Amino acid sequence: MTRLRPSRDRQPSDSFTVLRKIASVGGWTLVSRITGFLRDTVMAAVMGAGPVADAFVVAMRLPNHFRAIFAEGAFNAAFVPSYAKLLEGKGKSAAQLFADRIMALTIIVQTIILVVALLAMSWIVWALTGGFPADPSRFELAVTLSRITFPYLFFVTLVTILSGVLNSHERFATAAAAPILLNLCLIAALFCAFLFPTAGHAAAWGFMLAGILELVLLWWAAKRAGVPPHWARPRFDADMKGFFKALGPAVIGSAGIQIAMFADTIIASYLPTGALSSLYYADRLYQLPVGVIGIAAGTVLLPEMARRITAGDVAGAHAAQNRAIGMTLALTAPFLVAFSILPELTVAALFERGAFSAQAAQASGHVLAAYALGLPAMVLLRSAIASFYARQDTMTPVIASLTGVVVNVGLKIFLMQPFGAAGLALATSIGAWVNFTILVVLAYRRDLMVPNAALLRTIVAIGIASAALVLVALFSPAMIDRFVAGLSFARKETALVLLGLCGTMVYGLVLFVALKRLGVQLSRK
Repeated sequence: MTRLRPSRDRQPSDSFTVLRKIASVGGWTLVSRITGFLRDTVMAAVMGAGPVADAFVVAMRLPNHFRAIFAEGAFNAAFVPSYAKLLEGKGKSAAQLFADRIMALTIIVQTIILVVALLAMSWIVWALTGGFPADPSRFELAVTLSRITFPYLFFVTLVTILSGVLNSHERFATAAAAPILLNLCLIAALFCAFLFPTAGHAAAWGFMLAGILELVLLWWAAKRAGVPPHWARPRFDADMKGFFKALGPAVIGSAGIQIAMFADTIIASYLPTGALSSLYYADRLYQLPVGVIGIAAGTVLLPEMARRITAGDVAGAHAAQNRAIGMTLALTAPFLVAFSILPELTVAALFERGAFSAQAAQASGHVLAAYALGLPAMVLLRSAIASFYARQDTMTPVIASLTGVVVNVGLKIFLMQPFGAAGLALATSIGAWVNFTILVVLAYRRDLMVPNAALLRTIVAIGIASAALVLVALFSPAMIDRFVAGLSFARKETALVLLGLCGTMVYGLVLFVALKRLGVQLSRK
């Protein structure tokens, strides 16, 4: 049997629609990331990369770690296919009742978690940071800020359920736009920092308030869509049992990823002050393509593939996935080149002002370059996982994820001494490649992922365009530096913008020509 074959999708316009949905989600996510950069710019200027910033990073990561384990990835992996299956097979009322029961159960469980966490916060932060051994005052501040930020988990978990319902009804925009509220709340809070004991206290209260506003927004969107949540007493019927059967492995897989992130925080707490902040600012840049492109593709692909597979259109599911993978790689390649070749300029142009020094920018630049090595694997991870989640197989991604985590954590310990924070990022990149490779190999062997000739030609075209972009990144900076040398301010910012414009034109033109020469369809026809 020939595995490399053209898609038999009889509805090419449907694949185009998938890409349009990805662009919609990615567009709102891009707005979110832009406001996120504004937030991080303000945060860098106000807090810098010192002890207050380190304490706030811990306080912000703590609810986000738990959110990633129990909500978002794990929840969507189990909930979206289950909800889509009920919607397709039994209708809207059955799917709505299922969602209401999940919502009620989540409220009960999250209330218990919140109470326990607030009471045990000192022990939780100690486990996460080792007590910040070199600075006890930093530990006490992290505990205080974490008690303020942790209720965010309660609200954002409910937001995740509502997002899953809306996504299943092909309403992606509100859920993708909700994080913008977080960024705006943090910016507003930081501008009011003079009213609080520290800037960290201001940011923590802004963080918690954002959770409330996100929940209000999603609740309103669900009501407008005709799927408002109601209280329904949880009942462990066949649908609920199927959901938890899928949720268990998904939680384990998500927990594995978070273990690696916990390891980052724990190990970085033993490195010199500022290591956590260096990881944070580099990660914010690294997460731009991961969130705008990779997660957007996965968000749209999962319900799309689940519906097609349920309806028996397996070829259509494969076609949509191939188109999404090609688009994802094409949009990611410029970030890979920029983060690999110009990491320090990128960090300095965006963050080097106020309390964020040139030394901090250089340290974060080294971390960003290490993260860049794993960028292709990270952006494609959600699309690869969709092959399994769409079929309600959550165990295989767990095996891949935990294998990647073992490699990741082991390398962190090995690389932390010679490379510091950059070594932790390098370990993350290698772990991502291990995870992604296992998923692709298993999906390919089981015919769950079927690359076609058009996808391979697209990858070749992206490689050619990326090579042209590398030449721009290597040889243009010297000329642009001479051009901006006379500017009295914003020299690095101007240089980065000019490089970006020049690189975008070259990459776009070469990619277009290469796709045409290789015979890749550029339209929906």
